[in-house]
Amino acid sequence: MKKVILSLAFVASVLIGCQTNEQNPNENEVTENTSAQKAEKQCFTVEVLEEKLSKNPSLKGNMEAVENFTNDYLSKVKSGEIAGRLVNGKIQIPVVFHVIYRQASENVPLSVLQDQIAALNEDFNMQNPNRGAMPAEFAGVEANVNIDFAIEDVIRVQNKKKRRWSPDDSMKFTSKGGSDVVNPQEFLNIWIVNYMPYQTGQILGYAQFPGGDWSTDGVVLAYRFVGRTQRTASHEVGHWMNLRHIWGDGGCGASDFVADTPDADGPSRGCPSYPTVECGSANMTMNFMDYSDDSCMYMFTQGQKARMDAVFAPGGFRATMAD
Repeated sequence: MKKVILSLAFVASVLIGCQTNEQNPNENEVTENTSAQKAEKQCFTVEVLEEKLSKNPSLKGNMEAVENFTNDYLSKVKSGEIAGRLVNGKIQIPVVFHVIYRQASENVPLSVLQDQIAALNEDFNMQNPNRGAMPAEFAGVEANVNIDFAIEDVIRVQNKKKRRWSPDDSMKFTSKGGSDVVNPQEFLNIWIVNYMPYQTGQILGYAQFPGGDWSTDGVVLAYRFVGRTQRTASHEVGHWMNLRHIWGDGGCGASDFVADTPDADGPSRGCPSYPTVECGSANMTMNFMDYSDDSCMYMFTQGQKARMDAVFAPGGFRATMAD
């Protein structure tokens, strides 16, 4: 159980970005044969947070309001005052894909987008094909989030000039060579771009937490990390539903605001064997909100589900999607 609450500035974080540890990549070195499975993901939350807060001083208050609502919702569920939001059936979330490409190989085909939807539906309905490896210690807290995703529309934009994108939301605006958000209070918008470099690595994807500007609400993915065997989307959609990294973006004792994810000293790498002990307990390396390899992450917990439920509850930030 996490014992230390993050600072308000950290709680107010809007964007989560994940990058690889590969040395000195550039757009010519990132080829079709690069292994997404071997990519080590590393977060740059603080840098993006500082930029967002500098541009939008009201963001901190918006994020605090979402957290206050979440805490109130969880308290009422625990006391029995209200039932869990998803008890009575599935939520159906329509997805608008914005495929922004420079060359034909980056124009992700419909079949791959359908494969990505299938992977999301597996992961949010406790059907991941690798969950047979679940340690008995964690089986009791595994959760069926009970959310389905379906393609609403696919918007394709060819931008022949753009070889790379920055995690600055420019791909979310037609005026900047991208594609404008579509009805974000009803649809999950997912932008797919060709390449996002960052320092010595490349960004796999990033998401906007509940509470941010509707004009940029959604998830961004690099095209090579989209498909049937990829779990970057599941990780980022988890952030979009208000989940934090399971290590709380700190060391032992940092909080992800979820009681049933054990403490961890930092993100996992590769495919750790069980048990990997950190902070006095076995690490939940198979959780979608860790950084393990795609084939080695396969679960959400009951506590994480409860946080996701809160954003769809009446009065929650994404309540219109559950109407």
